[in-house]
Amino acid sequence: MSKISWRQVSALALAAFFVVGSLSNIFAPGSIYEEYLRWGYPYWFHFVTGSLELTTAVLLARARTRLWGSALGCTVMLAALATVTFHGEYGHGVAPLVVATLSIVVGWITSSKRLLGSA
Repeated sequence: MSKISWRQVSALALAAFFVVGSLSNIFAPGSIYEEYLRWGYPYWFHFVTGSLELTTAVLLARARTRLWGSALGCTVMLAALATVTFHGEYGHGVAPLVVATLSIVVGWITSSKRLLGSA
């Protein structure tokens, strides 16, 4: 039986969140599509967001690219937070804030592990 650390579990759980988010953006139901239009984004922008989230998930899933994934994930979530805050939809800002924070934590854990491993 392989031993999986909580560090791996946290990164993989975050990756799973980004997979779900990417699929809901790429195959955007009408409500998500309409939100993007209401926020002033072009009609195709949900594909950009979904692609960035899917890329984040892939990067988070591999230990070698996890730091890049956490940085990209944090950036995407901060952009989402800025969008909903700018439009006064503060209730929609909780999830991006939490996920951005978790991305920072995963990135910090990853960078700390690399620093300790190289010392």
